[in-house]
Formats: sequence, structure tokens, C-alpha cells
Amino acid sequence: MLNIEPRIENSKAMAWISPFIAIFLTMLASSIIFTLLDVSPVKAFDVFIIQPVSDTYNIGELLVKATPLLLCATGLAICYRANIWNIGAEGQLLIGAIATSYVAIQATDTSGNGLFFVALLAGIGAGMAWAAIPTLLNRAFHTNIILTTIMLNYIGLYTLLWAVHGPLADPQGFGFPESVMFPDSVLLPLLLDQGRASVSVIVAVAIALLCGFVLFKTLPGFKVRVYGEDQHAARYAGFSANKIIWAVMLFSGALAGFAGAAEVTGPIGQLIPSVSPGYGYAAIIVAYLGRLNPFGIILSSFFMGALYMGCDLAQIELGLPTAITGLFQGSLLFFLLACDFLIFYRIRLVSPKAIWSKKSPPSKPSTTTNSEGTTVHPESQNQGVV
Repeated sequence: MLNIEPRIENSKAMAWISPFIAIFLTMLASSIIFTLLDVSPVKAFDVFIIQPVSDTYNIGELLVKATPLLLCATGLAICYRANIWNIGAEGQLLIGAIATSYVAIQATDTSGNGLFFVALLAGIGAGMAWAAIPTLLNRAFHTNIILTTIMLNYIGLYTLLWAVHGPLADPQGFGFPESVMFPDSVLLPLLLDQGRASVSVIVAVAIALLCGFVLFKTLPGFKVRVYGEDQHAARYAGFSANKIIWAVMLFSGALAGFAGAAEVTGPIGQLIPSVSPGYGYAAIIVAYLGRLNPFGIILSSFFMGALYMGCDLAQIELGLPTAITGLFQGSLLFFLLACDFLIFYRIRLVSPKAIWSKKSPPSKPSTTTNSEGTTVHPESQNQGVV
């Protein structure tokens, strides 16, 4: 029989090596799938890995995909470090995009930079407000943050669909579910001469670096990590659980809201139903692939961005379905969790007899009576009297 036992000491080296093992296993499993689909694995990996960085335009598209992943994953990593399981980055991103779009459609070509910053702040504030709902429910009624954030994702999605079909729809759009194109005054500056990448990627990298510094080099970051490791120890040290939960949730919501704002004012330039192909959900994988470390998340977000980019190219050049994206993400998460499981636990093959012998209670020792009528345990008869 198989017996699962916790390891006495976990390997720190394996914690960083395991993402690479998970990527290798994902590629191995994908090769089998590609072979079954009559697609050359070599050609497939050329499309998925090499072509996304083959020229300036593709690199720009890679940056477009990586930016919202980096922003959402950084916020989620701070939450998960505090052992707060926020699964609502997708909904927070969508609500941020809606709020920014509402402000952006009011602008004209002659509007100043003030309205542009108001639009970005609207997206950030909306993301924070959306994250505040499950936080308030948790602190007031002890609801489960996982469930409430997941449900709010669907509410955010249908709010987006209502907005593009209703109040934010283009009056001259012939019924298409999209807003008007935003004027240049509320669009983010482009980063490259070719492509759609905006300066938001620089802001996202800067935020991740700053979060890494705060998390590992400052007292607030220390409080977050201690609270995540041991809540009882954090309370004993005087750290406020209420302040920590509110801080990490609002910060995560702000970054997700900014990601939505950067999408509609950057590469898209308007509000559309497909503003996010699931960035908020994929950011969970990105956060764990980066070991919940903002520095590692920078690399993992670009890897996942390349995966998104490769999936788009695979549909065109290889005729693969869109579901291939979810297949890659699911396989990667499965192998990553499996590697993490083996870091913290080990599996031993033991005989059923040995397991039952451990579970059976020890037999009660027999007693004897000495000449004075006193009950004596056998093991005490061999002990000397001091």
C-alpha cells in the first residue's frame, strides 16, 4: 500500500526547480497530444516558443499578453502570501475596464491629460471596490473569500455584457456589442513603433519590482508573510489581521483594475466583450509558476504571454482549436501542483500489516500484587529504589 508522509525538511532548491520540471512535463504531454492530432511536435513548439519572439511585431504582441498577467499575478501573489485566497482577479479586471471605458467615452480629441488620469483612476478604484465586496462579507459575516470572489467574476462578466449591449454601446455600431473607439487623448502611449504594446508593460514591471522589495525588505511585507505562515503567531506579535486582509485584497483589486484599464486604453482602444481571454484565471498559474515571488512572476508572466501568443499562432498556422490554450494551462497547473506536492510530502510503499500495527492500540500492561497488597506494574519491578 502507498502511504503519504510529510517531509521533515523541504528542499528550497527544488521549490525553484519544480516550475522548470512542470514546464518540461507539460511539453512532454503536449508532444503526445500533438502526435495524436497528426501535428509535428517540432513544428508545434516552433510556433509556440520560437515565433512569439521572432520579430519586433510578435515581441510587441507578447508584451501585450504579458502585461495584464503580470499585474494580476503580482496582486494575487501578495494575497496568497498572506494565505488569503483571492480568485476574483478576472472580475476585478473586467469591472476596471468598464469604469475606465465609461470615463474614456466622455473624452474628445481636445481633452487634456487630466481626463486620461481620471479614466485610469476610475479603473483602479473600481477594481478596489469590487475586491472590497468579498472582503467586507468575510470580515462581517465570515464568508468564504474563495466562493465570493469566484461568484463575483461571473457578475463582473455579465455586467460587461450588459454595458456593451446597453449604456456603453456605440450608437452607430449597428448593434455590435462594443463601445466607440476612444480618442487619442485617453490612450496610453505606444512602447514600440510597430505593434500595440504600450508603456503599461514598463509600469507593470516597475510595480512588480517594488512589490518584491516591499514584500521581502520592509515591515509591512514581513507582516504579510508572517500572517500567511502562522496567523496565531501574527496575532501574538500584535499584527492586525483585519488590516492585513483589507490591505492585500484592496491592493490586488487595484492592480487587476489597472490591468483592465490598461487593456481598454492600450492595445484594444475600446470596450469589447472579449477584453480578457481569461487573464485573471491564468494569473493564478503565473503567480504559482513564479513561486509567489514578484521577481519570479515577471519571468513567468512573459512565459505565459508567449503561450497565449503561441496559441493564437497555432490556430492560424496549424489549425488547432482555441481550447489548446486551456489544455496547456491546465496541464501546466497540474504538473506544478504535483511537483509541489512531492516537495512537501513523500510517498512510501509499505505493507498493510505494518499500517495496521501502527493503528492498533498498545496492549494494557498486566499488574501484580506484592506481599503488602499493593498493585505493581511489571516494568516498575526492575527499577531500583532511590
